[in-house]
Amino acid sequence: MSQTAADLTQRIDWEKVDGMVPAIVQDFQSSQVLMMGYMNPAALEKTLDTEQVTFFSRTKSRLWTKGETSGNVLQLKNISLDCDNDTLLVKVDPIGPTCHTGTTTCFDGDAQEESQMVWLHQLEQLLAARKDADPESSYTASLYARGTKRISQKVGEEGVEVALAATSGDKDELVCESADLIYHLMVLLQDQGLSMNDVVNKLKERHK
Repeated sequence: MSQTAADLTQRIDWEKVDGMVPAIVQDFQSSQVLMMGYMNPAALEKTLDTEQVTFFSRTKSRLWTKGETSGNVLQLKNISLDCDNDTLLVKVDPIGPTCHTGTTTCFDGDAQEESQMVWLHQLEQLLAARKDADPESSYTASLYARGTKRISQKVGEEGVEVALAATSGDKDELVCESADLIYHLMVLLQDQGLSMNDVVNKLKERHK
């Protein structure tokens, strides 16, 4: 990680937070807020050293690495401090569901507005999960079973349909065909071991 425990520890106002700083955990790809915990200096140091998120458990009165029992760890991607030096934002790659109830996030889904990008990320996870599924179980699984050539053909076909819908001026059809194109493109990316995140990173790289 670019930041060291010493750097962050020196900047945090530990007296203000009674020795434990709130740590908001966010999915680095979808930006969905997953959970909130507390870190003391030792938990922060272990998080940065192991790159697996560790909290100080107030109920157990000890360090607690998320997933130490379930295996659903939070792989650290980035950690930053807010402007008041009293709250951490921890961006992670979650391995499995974050909440002990088996859900993606510890927060109530109805209370947390789902962004379009969060939904798109969830769709991508679903498509990835169907790569090795029974071809008879879903259209997506059958596409994977038919191979890269057929998936690529579908992307080409849907691209043509998008262009035709645009030239005809049919906006409803354009939306429908665009959805088909994006879906098949996401399947193709998964087939090749890539993701939409790789595409977004390339776009960002081009527009620095």
